[in-house]
Amino acid sequence: MGILSKIFHKIFPSSHQEAAPSPASGAPSTAPGGPAATPAPMPTQPAPAPAAVEPVDVEAILNAKAAQAGQPLNWRSSIVDLLKLLDIDSSLQARKELAQELHYTGDTGDSAAMNIWLHKQVMHKLEENGGTVPAELKG
Repeated sequence: MGILSKIFHKIFPSSHQEAAPSPASGAPSTAPGGPAATPAPMPTQPAPAPAAVEPVDVEAILNAKAAQAGQPLNWRSSIVDLLKLLDIDSSLQARKELAQELHYTGDTGDSAAMNIWLHKQVMHKLEENGGTVPAELKG
């Protein structure tokens, strides 16, 4: 599981529900040796639309976690604190892995620039995947 997937799992826990089973296809068969019969066409029904997903208030979830963290964590601007808040490895190596996952093209040796970029990208990805992210956190 990649680091971004771990972040999603911590913020969108309901996104990991089991998929609904697909209906079995029961095509009619013809008896051997009998006249070939063309089965009556089955009425085509559109596939059911996926259930509407309620937007997830990312800020509320992270504020609630921060209130119980036992230490001040500035998740609003720090990727390190965001990862710590979610109980995910926040080491430089882990952040470099996250940068690779998100296709960072900058210098990973410049951790300050990389961290700023990572935080913005994570907030953007959270929003793309159903999270409500405050405008000031989007970059």
